[in-house]
Amino acid sequence: MDATTANSQRRPFSIKLWPPSENTRKMLVERMTNNLSSPTIFTRKYRSLSKEEATKNAEEIEDAAFTIANQHYEKEPDGDGSSAVQLYARECSKLILEILKKIPKSEDKEISISEVVPTVQETFFDISKGKRAFIEAEEAQELLKPLKEPGNSYSKICFSNRSFSIDAARIAGPILATLKDQLKEVDLSDFVAGRNEAAALDVMNIFSEALEGSNLKFLNLSDNALGEKGVRAFGKLLQSQTNLEELFLMNDGISQEAANAVSELVPSTEKLKVLHFHNNMTGDEGAVAIAEIVKRSPLLEDFRCSSTRVGSEGGSVLCEALGMCSHLKKLDLRDNMFGPEVGLVLCKALIKHENLTEIYLSYLNLEDEGAIAIANALKDSAPSLAVLEMAGNDITAEAASAIASCIAAKQLLAKLSLGENELKDEGAIQIAKALEGHSHLIEVDMSSNALRRAGARVLAQTVLHKDEFKLLNVNGNFISEEGVDELKEIFKKSPEMLASLEDNDPEGEDEDDEEDEERESGDEGKDVEDELESKLKNLDVKQEASLDTPASN
Repeated sequence: MDATTANSQRRPFSIKLWPPSENTRKMLVERMTNNLSSPTIFTRKYRSLSKEEATKNAEEIEDAAFTIANQHYEKEPDGDGSSAVQLYARECSKLILEILKKIPKSEDKEISISEVVPTVQETFFDISKGKRAFIEAEEAQELLKPLKEPGNSYSKICFSNRSFSIDAARIAGPILATLKDQLKEVDLSDFVAGRNEAAALDVMNIFSEALEGSNLKFLNLSDNALGEKGVRAFGKLLQSQTNLEELFLMNDGISQEAANAVSELVPSTEKLKVLHFHNNMTGDEGAVAIAEIVKRSPLLEDFRCSSTRVGSEGGSVLCEALGMCSHLKKLDLRDNMFGPEVGLVLCKALIKHENLTEIYLSYLNLEDEGAIAIANALKDSAPSLAVLEMAGNDITAEAASAIASCIAAKQLLAKLSLGENELKDEGAIQIAKALEGHSHLIEVDMSSNALRRAGARVLAQTVLHKDEFKLLNVNGNFISEEGVDELKEIFKKSPEMLASLEDNDPEGEDEDDEEDEERESGDEGKDVEDELESKLKNLDVKQEASLDTPASN
């Protein structure tokens, strides 16, 4: 059961407020140092600290507040982190005041943060750091010692990236059995890499028996090449879970038979909020089994079934099941062989998803028919949509109007990915116009769309002055050398906002566009500009009309 891919998968784009960056934390320490050492209403009432004392206490306050807020965030990882940020700020303010109140009248005695805040007990035990490596009995005995300490508060463990031998598993099993009543999150991803099948299955059985009867909210069994045998090896653990909220089975060789086993062995999914099946060989029949799990998961908020070799038959069944999940916030179905017919089924489910904030539908062979159906459905639902990905779907300018109307209605949109389609300048102009009023926009990908100078220029001009914007990707298109120079001139004050153009082909052209290319590079360039302006003015009228007209059923 060799694990052939890295255990960490690239996570989809997501807007998170927690954790704060290191720079933010340092700035907060500096601000608290100033508050503790400078004249303020509180330091006048109590006493200010020296710069050295203030710096030391500020660092300890920040660390204590961060630990408390981070533990709070771990209990609600599906949130955006705003409540953790608020708690972080409150704790810092509270501890500053407590420090000042505890300052002795004599300057000979120093005050310590330990006197005003109780020791925060560690709740997360993690051995995944460092290089991927085998772990044998002797090392396991030493490494897992903290878990044996009486009264420990560990509720979350991560054994990922360390491959357990049978003897090491026999050391870990009894220890985990003593902790199972307090454990809430268990990560066993990539923990049998390089072991032969028999040994890997024995290890899985030992861990499964040790954790049977635990009351987990989070379980990650990814990157273990499970297959049906592996899934059944974890049967005792899976069957005993009644409050599971997050389940990850990515890169696990989940075939049709394995998917059926998962459906059979995870009978209780009423509280499931996150379900990820990325990078498996599920196929159509396996997708039917996964659809059954989805149907039993009414609270599902985050569903990922990307790169699973699902075709139109299985995709249709799966998308029908998604219609029963009215709480869905994030949907990732990328890299499957759906076809336009599945797009027509999916659009019916999307109408019901008012809470959707991120949707990833790239490389599904949707074509214009499927893309138009989905765009029309999203236009009248998901008002808080922040991420829309539909790259690599053979979408042409014929679908641009529907997509533009959808985009225009999504004022919170932060990321748009339409790369590797056939939208051309006509489609790009419509998309650009739809994005004009989007103040939250961060990234736009229109790479490999047969764009030329006109389309690329309008996109650049649209995003240039948006406060939060970071990256425009128009690489892999047919932009003339003059057009490339123009783009660089547009972004000369912020060149990092324009992605590399190394794959641009200034000599490339579509047969349908040969005449236009000659006009743009010749004396009629001004006429092209006039025509472009005319198109933009017409789009104002068309899009306003489309936004005012109710969508047909």
